[in-house]
Amino acid sequence: MSQLPWSSSGSNSATTSTELAIEPESLMDQNRRHQQKMQQRQQVQRQRLAGMRDNKGLIIVHTGQGKGKSTAAFGMIFRALGQGLSVAVVQFIKGAWDPGEAKLLRKLANQSSQGWGQIAFHAMGEGFTWETQDRERDIAHAEAAWEKGRELFTRGEFQLVLLDEINVALKLGYLRVEQVLAGLAEKPQHVHVILTGRGAPEPLIERADLVTEMKLIKHPFREQGIKAQVGVEF
Repeated sequence: MSQLPWSSSGSNSATTSTELAIEPESLMDQNRRHQQKMQQRQQVQRQRLAGMRDNKGLIIVHTGQGKGKSTAAFGMIFRALGQGLSVAVVQFIKGAWDPGEAKLLRKLANQSSQGWGQIAFHAMGEGFTWETQDRERDIAHAEAAWEKGRELFTRGEFQLVLLDEINVALKLGYLRVEQVLAGLAEKPQHVHVILTGRGAPEPLIERADLVTEMKLIKHPFREQGIKAQVGVEF
């Protein structure tokens, strides 16, 4: 009498039973190894943290050719607000725009009773250089924006200050890197300052505590001829 396809006897049955017996034990071994590895990693992290300082006001630079420098910086602004900190923003180039972040910050500033700190927003540029076409006027606006930014972060009442697109002003020669570094040296220890824009000079990068370079891989404006999109770029 022939056996049914799903019936088995002899060595095949023994092999199947052995496989079923080994499988749960193998998973247990994997879990055990994983647990041991994570325990070792936890110990290393605890030892590393034990030797670190708790607080320091950071100098943060977002630069590079890719999109996201200001976007990431504003994410930090809103994160700080969520923690009840006071924040300030000075825009060096994009002052002619009225982007979504400016609209939201104005609304939040009128609702300070909700538990977040003070909010200051100063748009002091007049737009892109190919639109202004007046170098002397651009330099004057950059100098005024720098003085406002320096005033805000040296006062100490704002825990996070964003100098948006200041790196562009440095790259174009509207500001001197020496004056910016000298101003940052006056920063109180508890204040964080973010400097955004492509072309950050090397001395500023060396002075910064945290530097991120945004890398351009694809952009719809360049590859597809698509204009800046509401809610994505402004």
